[in-house]
Amino acid sequence: MSRIVITGASGNYGRGVTDRLIAQGRAADLILITRKPEKLADRAAQGCTVRYGDFDKPETLAAAVQGADKMLLISGTRVGARVVQHKAAIDAAAAGGVKHIVYTSFIGIDDPANPAEVRHDHIETEALMKASGCAWTCLRDAHYADAMILMAGPGVMQSGKWFSNAGQGREAMVWRDDCIESAVAVLTGEGHENQTYNITGPELQTFEEVSAIMAEVTGRPVEYVPLDDEGQYAMFDAMGIPRRPVDDSEVGGIPWNSDDMVTFGQAIREGFLDLCTDDVERLTGRKARSVRQMIEDNAEMLKGA
Repeated sequence: MSRIVITGASGNYGRGVTDRLIAQGRAADLILITRKPEKLADRAAQGCTVRYGDFDKPETLAAAVQGADKMLLISGTRVGARVVQHKAAIDAAAAGGVKHIVYTSFIGIDDPANPAEVRHDHIETEALMKASGCAWTCLRDAHYADAMILMAGPGVMQSGKWFSNAGQGREAMVWRDDCIESAVAVLTGEGHENQTYNITGPELQTFEEVSAIMAEVTGRPVEYVPLDDEGQYAMFDAMGIPRRPVDDSEVGGIPWNSDDMVTFGQAIREGFLDLCTDDVERLTGRKARSVRQMIEDNAEMLKGA
């Protein structure tokens, strides 16, 4: 069996992939890289190999990837400053004999007019991966439904208002679990080399439509309030969210920065994320789950907020 190295293995995405691969009996094939190996002591106990590696210390990555055939490169959290980190991982993989790199990218990044700040990080990383000499797969994930429904949702329910600069732009938000299961399918399946997949939810929706579903399912009023970009910045400033990324910073459980989120809303509004595919079904054999289902599954939590 091929050995799989996973970067960022202690994050949500990394843990989800690891759980599923262990459930398939693959623990002994997994090499998990983390800045804090003690955070993954449970994985070592489950039979995985846990190794120290730091994106910011490229010299640590060479030893960390030894013996791996495939790498799942999970994009870092430092939006706008990730390319140097990703390059370190890709260089280590290429030098260490890794044959295939699978990268968690983002939809809609081919168009240089796309204003989303995340675009630059992902398009540059994809280019580095394609130039590495390794086989590659780009998993271009849509906006996580989890981020909007589970993380931002309680605040929306409390105020009864969904504020956004996304206007009437549409996107097909996707469950993070569907992204994770698609990644597992690529890591364990055949024929995915040098392919790009757009991992989206099953339907295009505006935030106004999602607000209406939240109101319908919870029986509580939710009003969609469109903001311009300056208004969106002002709202995040008032919440104390930094404009630029700060490592390990969270405000109200939200680890983002406002430059990232405001340009994201702009990209939705201008139609750059207006993309819907059946790639989840092609990869996993079952349909992508809907935003409505996530709201229904978490209705009690949302009502309780």
